[in-house]
Amino acid sequence: MKIEVKLDAACTEPRIEIHTDRMTDEVNDLVQKLSESTPQILVGFRQEEAKILDQSEVVRAYASGGKVLAETAEGEYVLRLRLYELEERLDRNRFVRISNAEIINLSQVKGFDLSFAGTICVNLKNGTAAFVSRRYVAKIKQVLGI
Repeated sequence: MKIEVKLDAACTEPRIEIHTDRMTDEVNDLVQKLSESTPQILVGFRQEEAKILDQSEVVRAYASGGKVLAETAEGEYVLRLRLYELEERLDRNRFVRISNAEIINLSQVKGFDLSFAGTICVNLKNGTAAFVSRRYVAKIKQVLGI
């Protein structure tokens, strides 16, 4: 992708144009990101503390016991979002859903174990193992290019 910035003193409001031969997922993602009016901040709660979570620190997010939890190196935080709402806020180039109840950070993945029949085991850098449900195996293989 080629990016070009032109400075024009007569321009009173920033304007963005996208020139392309066809619509792609990359173009759609770019348009969506540019259209977002609110920052995609994640706030996690632990005991009586609220903390702004950096997306790069989140290892995985999962639903358990009717709550959505974000796991970081510092521990787990309760998020006041549904999993689908969280998925919309997370960077699509970094996070991927692996089941109806879990989203992982691809930059926190140590490796994928493909030896399980019908599923994939994801080994995370923090030692946690997560399993890709059958429904999401094709999506993960597409993301990995296998």
